Amino acid sequence: MGSHRAAALIALLALSTPALAETPGWGFSPLPGEGDRAAMGCDRDATAAQYTCLVVRCEDDFSTGLYIHTNRFGGGPGMWTMTLDREDMRFMAEASTGPYGGKITENAETLLDRLRNGTFVYLRHGEDEYAPFAFISLAGSMTAINEALYWCAPRVPPVEQNPAASVDFDLPEKEKPNEPSPTRPQ
Repeated sequence: MGSHRAAALIALLALSTPALAETPGWGFSPLPGEGDRAAMGCDRDATAAQYTCLVVRCEDDFSTGLYIHTNRFGGGPGMWTMTLDREDMRFMAEASTGPYGGKITENAETLLDRLRNGTFVYLRHGEDEYAPFAFISLAGSMTAINEALYWCAPRVPPVEQNPAASVDFDLPEKEKPNEPSPTRPQ
């Protein structure tokens, strides 16, 4: 392969790699500074210009945060309607100062469990009555969420940690391993 062909192939590969953006499915959040601390699941029609995503994030205090990330006019705060595995739910998302639009605080633990173990979500903001529901597949959500929440694993304070083992390996003179002992069966 000539040097011109190799350069063309490298340029083609560089241009064909996906850009970091909100893409369908579950993976790490592409937002700056988020890295592997947040799992993001976006709707199947998500593009950089139009998206609705659910985000599970390891917060700075090692708690778990659940967010709505969307580019809809008005953002993520407000009442959301969701169909999660054929069960209708409603929840309120509060305005967030973080990188995502709305934070879900009410029933967040239940919703987190359902996102890990469910199969699909239909999601729509309450004010968008005539807009279509965003479909978010939950395939791969458990892996992505567990990897993001790895850093949120409970930390045990030093006072609750088990002390170092204080096992004495010195046997008394009368119980040396090579000598028979009246107290040990032979």
